[in-house]
Amino acid sequence: MQHLREVEAFSKKSHVKMLKCRECGKEYPPIKIHACEECFGPLEVVYDIDSINLDKQTIEGRRKTLWRYRELLPLEDLTKIIDLGAGFTPLHECKRLAETLGLRRLYIKNDTVSPTGSFKDRPATVAVSKSLEFGFRAVGCASTGNLAAATAAHASRAGLPCYVFVPSGIEKSKILQAAAHGAKIIAVRGTYDDANRLAAQVSYECDLAIVNINIRPYYVEGSKTIVFEICEQLGWRAPENIIIPVGSGALLCAVWRGLEQFNELGLIDELKTRIIGAQPEGCSPVVKAYKSNSEDVLPVEKLDTIAKSLAIGDPGDGIYALKSIRKSDGLAEDATDEEIIEGINLLAKTEGIFAEPAGGITVAVLRKLIESGDIARDEEVICCVTGSGFKSLEVFSDSQLDIVEVEPTLSSLKKAVELEV
Repeated sequence: MQHLREVEAFSKKSHVKMLKCRECGKEYPPIKIHACEECFGPLEVVYDIDSINLDKQTIEGRRKTLWRYRELLPLEDLTKIIDLGAGFTPLHECKRLAETLGLRRLYIKNDTVSPTGSFKDRPATVAVSKSLEFGFRAVGCASTGNLAAATAAHASRAGLPCYVFVPSGIEKSKILQAAAHGAKIIAVRGTYDDANRLAAQVSYECDLAIVNINIRPYYVEGSKTIVFEICEQLGWRAPENIIIPVGSGALLCAVWRGLEQFNELGLIDELKTRIIGAQPEGCSPVVKAYKSNSEDVLPVEKLDTIAKSLAIGDPGDGIYALKSIRKSDGLAEDATDEEIIEGINLLAKTEGIFAEPAGGITVAVLRKLIESGDIARDEEVICCVTGSGFKSLEVFSDSQLDIVEVEPTLSSLKKAVELEV
């Protein structure tokens, strides 16, 4: 009942001021548009911060989903919210893992427990809700797996058809979840970038909201709630360091924008957070640009990594992610597939959190940065674990299974296994 009363009280209100081109600065009303008509640059949502009267106590009294921060989300009619409970995931203080790595304080932001098992539920709930508000009759996405599941789940709750564009050859485990929610799976011969281009063409021709394309300015706003929650869970302060996996670069950009917005609203006292981007060695255009002091993020054509959700050779937000890293005096680092697997195993064995490669990479990169001295051992670090390991079981080989076969007798067991009791 409390949630219903809140929706009734805040329906038909929005603090969105405009859409603004990130390249040339041209301004647009908040309508169904995603690219600048002058320079074709991407658009972003601009809020009327001065009109937002939001305090910590008000937020704390709301339901524990990402919609508790609704004044900073781009929905006007809150009766259109499609809410599966995304957001307000745990922030674990990881004492055992911190001790293993020799770090003063380490937290894991655990989005593996999201409704469909990844952080993509954050942008999906906002995008599907906005699609309803705009009057779209169907939704879809281009995806390597996680967004497919998140979009399909929210579309099924909304009663909308869903079309998912994926690269051909993608593992069935990546799309079974979306198919179970009723999505139509369209396998495009080629890479993710090929699937993305076809989805974009469809969005121009049909009355179809491709959430990460033609309503992208609104879609990306959901991702920043991950850092809103981190600040709140830390007692309303910004973290010292935050490590974020980088695929398209949208999550990293959203985190930095979210920190700036919280700082502008006075919800955190100061902003000194270093943003650290993590990419797989086999697809690391942002890391390469950072390390070479380049202003350009050059596309990677040959993708070779187990972290399929990060295998985006031409990241749409890559250049903006690079700018956010540098603006925060941050870092960017890559990790090999072997290091990623080690990171997954280390996190699982010390803290009981089973991550997909895109989550394990943050632990792998943290370990490298501690060893190189780029992160001091007396610092605080947040690692964003963005998806569950159950989504990527294919990356684990049988050789990793430590199985001991015994007869169904106690004597056989004692001969084979030294019980630690």
